[in-house]
Amino acid sequence: MNLYILPPFLTLICFVSLGLFVFFKGRGEKANLLFVLLCIQGTFLNIDIILISTVSDQGTALWVSRIDHLFLVYTIPLYLHFFHLYLNVKKRGWLVKCAYAYSFALMFFTPTSLYIPTMQRYPFGYFARSGPLYPLFGIGAVIVTFYCLLLIYQALQAESNSVRKNKLKYVFVGFGLMGLINSLNIFPVLGYNVYPSGNFSFIPLSIFAFGLFRHDLFDMGVLVKKSLIYSILIAFLTAAYAFMVTVANKLFSGYRFSESIYFSVIFFLFIVFIFGPLKTKVQVLVDRVFFKGKYDYQRTIKDVSRVIASCLKMDEIMERLMDTVMNAMLIKTGAVFLREPEENILKPYIARGEDADAVYKIRLTPESPLLQILRKERHPIERRILGRKRLEFDREMILKEMERLRAWLVVPMVVKEDLNGLIILGEKKSGDSYRPEDIDLLMTLADQSAVAIENAHAYRIIEDLNLNLEEKIKKRTQELEKALLEKERTQDYLIRSESLSAVGQLVAGVAHELNNPLASVISLIQSAIEDIERNGARAMPHEDVVDDLRFSLKELARAKDIVLSLLGLSRQTQTYTEAVNMNVVVKDALRVLYNQYKHLDLNIAEEYDENLPDISGNYATLGQVAINIIQNAIQAVSDNGGKIMLNTSFDGSKRRVIFKCQDNGSGIPKDIQKNIFKPFFTTKQVGKGTGLGLYICHEIVRRHKGTIAVTSEKGKGTIFTVALNAGQV
Repeated sequence: MNLYILPPFLTLICFVSLGLFVFFKGRGEKANLLFVLLCIQGTFLNIDIILISTVSDQGTALWVSRIDHLFLVYTIPLYLHFFHLYLNVKKRGWLVKCAYAYSFALMFFTPTSLYIPTMQRYPFGYFARSGPLYPLFGIGAVIVTFYCLLLIYQALQAESNSVRKNKLKYVFVGFGLMGLINSLNIFPVLGYNVYPSGNFSFIPLSIFAFGLFRHDLFDMGVLVKKSLIYSILIAFLTAAYAFMVTVANKLFSGYRFSESIYFSVIFFLFIVFIFGPLKTKVQVLVDRVFFKGKYDYQRTIKDVSRVIASCLKMDEIMERLMDTVMNAMLIKTGAVFLREPEENILKPYIARGEDADAVYKIRLTPESPLLQILRKERHPIERRILGRKRLEFDREMILKEMERLRAWLVVPMVVKEDLNGLIILGEKKSGDSYRPEDIDLLMTLADQSAVAIENAHAYRIIEDLNLNLEEKIKKRTQELEKALLEKERTQDYLIRSESLSAVGQLVAGVAHELNNPLASVISLIQSAIEDIERNGARAMPHEDVVDDLRFSLKELARAKDIVLSLLGLSRQTQTYTEAVNMNVVVKDALRVLYNQYKHLDLNIAEEYDENLPDISGNYATLGQVAINIIQNAIQAVSDNGGKIMLNTSFDGSKRRVIFKCQDNGSGIPKDIQKNIFKPFFTTKQVGKGTGLGLYICHEIVRRHKGTIAVTSEKGKGTIFTVALNAGQV
């Protein structure tokens, strides 16, 4: 393999890649098309160099070289024309026309011996030998190259905009120097035994490609992405690997040990240990060059956007917003414009950086072209790509307005489809362009800020109302305190009276319940007395008498439990610090309700956590909660039979005691669920409910600093869940 063709091959790849990329992304701009034509010229030139370096026949090499130069002579006017358009040189159009005419005249001599009479053999292969007219092309190329370099240098000196200056630097180093080293190909043509310097054009072209992706040199809206850079990196490392394999094969092909398997293994390990760390270091270098500081300010902006969303003071929001953007993205000028509802205009609320005083004087009216396009598109407007957008509005007016605002990027702040403000960002101090990732972050920040501003407006209105009402509040403080005290007293009375009412309703049933065991006990005791009297005092009691007495004791114990449950649940105290076990509360509530459900076709299942910790509260009022909830469940399933599940448990993670009552009744409609805890709300018929039961349950649980919730689905039943803190309230 001829290693001399590797540089022109790499240059060929660069020309083809850049040409295709700009052709498909350049959107038909004239300067971009000229660049593509220059890439085509460079492609033909390097194909020519590769062919004439590899062929062994001088005639074939001469034929290839003459055909290539038939088109190559137009490199001079194309190069000149491209730089005139790119640098916006309008006064020397005649110079471009002269260059085209010059190349057109020279083209007729390229197939003759006056231009290239023969081919010269060098160590690197054949190369064209100059005829009498060839120096005309070489001298013209050198003159045009230096002229274009001078134009770029002058533009760099005159340019004050850092973004444009960065672009010119890459064009100067990349495409300008590429033209210079290609023009130096005249030396081997003139007979000097030097390797053609133009073969190394891939070096400045790589620099140009770097600038093309990093700074969008042709304003195509294409900026570098990490994945693309890594793909290019892998491609180059693969090419380097292939090159090393080729070189090793070339160097060691004559040695016997190169045919050994050990040579292949050693060479493979060498590649692995060299290219692995090399790839990692190059990736770190790529991150440092392309994405320096990017992740830091992304994280900063995300963090600040969350903080801003919780702010309620306008000045604090604006200060955080502006400081974050200015310091994180290192921009020269920044401002935030907000809408004035009274005047229907946008004016600056805060401005920082260069020319901030001038920005403060600007007002944006509804007729502003910039506001009109932002209202329609609701997407950031970037000056760099504004020229490529198809607009219904006057592009020049928009650019002029952005120039007046010192804006390179304008991000709208939209709330409820209304344009409430703008974030104005000037150019970056580094001269870098705003990337799509930057714009996405700024849009998020703008949305968060817009919401925060709305909240701040509402907060300010409330503050104003508070200030205006302060005097009235002072005058009515005593009356309000009395009203609140009276409300508390009324609420306590309501709870006590409803509790007593509920207990009163249960007394009749409890009395009936007590009659059954007491009647049984009286009957059995009388029978036992008669048996004892009949048998005599000294006779041993009959076994049936003993059983009757034991049963009597059991019934008396049941009667005692019923009485104790009733006493506990009816006890009226205001203390909320006694130890209460919810298992006992639920069992007592179920015991006093037994008379209401004993004749109904339903099944009550009980599942208690035996290790349930006590809570600190009021036993009687919590019993009222349990009675109300269980009673509602009984009524929900009383008509068609059903099942009620009572459950207690302990949530160790939240230190909460949970009581659940689940039934499989008809359920509560969703439109009613939101009202069930309101006072005097009831769905029962007149005379069958006051609408205070669940309201009082809610108030009792609230006083215990707990929660009560309902989950219900029509036709599938209802679950009431009471959660209370274990230990001290």
